[in-house]
Amino acid sequence: MSFVKRERGVDRFDEEIESLADAVIGAAIEVHRHLGPGHPERVYCNALEYELELRGIAAQREHHYRVMYKDRDVGEGRIDFWVGARLTVEIKSVEELSPTHTGQVVAYLSQKHEPIGLLINFNVALLKRGLKRVIRSKSRA
Repeated sequence: MSFVKRERGVDRFDEEIESLADAVIGAAIEVHRHLGPGHPERVYCNALEYELELRGIAAQREHHYRVMYKDRDVGEGRIDFWVGARLTVEIKSVEELSPTHTGQVVAYLSQKHEPIGLLINFNVALLKRGLKRVIRSKSRA
């Protein structure tokens, strides 16, 4: 079962990454149910890290990775959560998600060569309104 509304015509990806996404969304819903909106991003990251741990979901917090430009290492990036060594999860606590937030996740996906990631904004009354499944376009592969 998936909690994120998918656009018509969007294919499911491999079952492992879909299962990870669904598990993270379930954990995020639990965090939001207990904390509600209005806290700083770090509070939600701390709570989500603990909830993932309680559920036995392998996740690395503040995962650092090298950013490559052609054949050159040009710096370091940081992902809020790298789940199961497959899924990028970016956490926000903002009034409204912007295209810049989505672009940030797309950039992570491009560097990690993964097809999908999650963008979760906890500063909403209903968490389903703050969940966004981000898909890396084939043109940025």
